[in-house]
This record gives sequence, structure tokens and C-alpha cells, in this order.
Amino acid sequence: MAHSNLLRPRDGDALRAELRQAAATSDVPVVFGGEVSSDTLYLSEFHGTRTRGLDGLAIAPRSGLGGRVMEQRRPAAVSDYGSSMSITHHFDRPVLGEGLKSILAVPVVVAGVARMVMYAAVRERGPLGDRVGDVMTSAARRLGHEIAVRDEVDRRVRLLETTRSIGDSDASRAAELRSVHEELADLARSVGDGKIRRRLDAIAARVAASLGPAASPPAETRIDAAVCRSLTPREIDVISQVALGCTNIEVGRRLSIGAETVKSYLRSVMRKTDSHTRYEAVMACRRLGVLPS
Repeated sequence: MAHSNLLRPRDGDALRAELRQAAATSDVPVVFGGEVSSDTLYLSEFHGTRTRGLDGLAIAPRSGLGGRVMEQRRPAAVSDYGSSMSITHHFDRPVLGEGLKSILAVPVVVAGVARMVMYAAVRERGPLGDRVGDVMTSAARRLGHEIAVRDEVDRRVRLLETTRSIGDSDASRAAELRSVHEELADLARSVGDGKIRRRLDAIAARVAASLGPAASPPAETRIDAAVCRSLTPREIDVISQVALGCTNIEVGRRLSIGAETVKSYLRSVMRKTDSHTRYEAVMACRRLGVLPS
């Protein structure tokens, strides 16, 4: 499934990070994977490969090991790819050209659909072992949870945008925003991953800022309520992206504004928070409760 929302981090980046962690944890020499789009798996992320033969490979359902896993939505492995009778051999040339023999494929399943497939492989025949299987399965589970959270955030942001575009009365809009804020806060509390929880908290803070004091963070987290109220929703959008480590150009792309406009908003945030650098501005906003600490 392809996602074009500029506010959504690249799912491929999350896949790459999990693959690297899996390689380091399991000591397996080759890991790779890709995202599923329009029922086709496209291999895009690699660690430990020696050739470019697998790069960009398009895998249809039921084709090869990856297509089988994508279709069945459960892990599968072959101990000798070239002679295996359990898979089709559409991709023997690139796989064997890379020298891969024993391969494990694990799907990343979200809402009953395979969204990604992760592979671990070695260049010798024989089973990979339970440790590799456990590491890859755990990585796929974490990644599936993160993708599910991202999907839910996208859905709620779209709901918020739709509410804004309809132009309902202020009372109706405030009620809807308050409902979205409460749902985001509940979702953040249910997430075990600290990084994802902090990003959800940041979005909830942006919604709370548009509502005013009624949904603001607790009083003890607002060191200076006047500064909180003075920050506009767009300034909070910008500083939230900066807090994620984005450059001005990346912030502009995500928010559909120019880099110079980003600079202008950032300067305004720095002025209002009495900060001299973007880092100080982020820290100040965290102290104020505008961003999660």
C-alpha cells in the first residue's frame, strides 16, 4: 500500500532500521525486504548483499518465497532455495546470483494484510535456526505495530482536516477536535514504543493547542501559559517537525511550505520562547508542554 502523506515518515526508513537491527542482533549476514504496493512486493532495502540483482525486484503473490509469504501471511523458509519444491522458481537468477541458499521470509501484517516482507539469508544450505526466526518475527511484529499506529494517525489527521474543510460552527468543530484529541491521547497511552508515543503526544499537543486551555496539558507542565497560547498551530507544526530531526527543507516538504517560510516560523518560535537556537526552541517547547518531554 503506497502512502503519499508528506506528514508520514517513510515506512521504508522504518523497515531499513529494523533490518539493520535484526542483522546486528542475529549475526545473519544478509537481510533485505520491501513494501507491498498494489498486491506486488517491491524489494528496496538490503544489508549484506554483494550484487544489485535483487534491487527493485517486483514479486507477485504466490511467486517465489516472498510471494508465497505475502499470500499466506505467515513466515516460511527454505534450506536450499535452488532445489526447493515448495516455491516457484521465478527469481532463481537474482537469488542464486547473490549466492543465497537458506532463506527465511517473514511478512509484516497489518489489519490482516501483508504490507512488507522481511528476509534473512545465508550462503550455505541448512536451516537458519530458531534464534534468527525469533529475531525476524519480533522485528516484523514491531514494524507491523508501528505501521498500524501510523495508519491510525493518518486516519485521524484526515478526519481533522475534513472537519476543518467542512466549515462547521465553532462549537461543532471544537467538539470534534476535542474527540480527536482524546482518542490520540488514549492511543499514545496504549503504545509501548517510546518513540512512537512521543510522536503521538506531539500530534495530540498540536490538536490541544488549537482547542485552547480546555485540552491543554496539566498546569504543572505549562511553565508559561502565555507563551503556550501565543504559539500558533502552524508554529507548533514546524517545531514538532524540527523536534523529529527534520531540516528546514524536510519540514517544508512535509508541511507543503517553502524553506524560507519554515525559517520564518522557526524564528517566531525562538523569539516567543526566548531561544537562540533551534535546539533551545525545541527544549523550551518541551518544558512548556507544547512538545512531549
